[in-house]
Amino acid sequence: MKQRLLISMISAVALASTLTACGTPSRTTVGTGAGAVLGGAAGHAVSGGSTLGTTGGAAVGGVVGNQISK
Repeated sequence: MKQRLLISMISAVALASTLTACGTPSRTTVGTGAGAVLGGAAGHAVSGGSTLGTTGGAAVGGVVGNQISK
């Protein structure tokens, strides 16, 4: 289970890195990426490592992070 969490976190960081690789990221982009990473980690922990929980947490976290950073 810890290996799946590690793989999920690495994937989220890689995704956030590719989203911000094209120049200086805006505040909204950083907020969205950070929210997605934290939401994915929280969703993974709450759902016991299910893919749906991790993906859903990342989606909700991204939306929340985007709205907070505006």
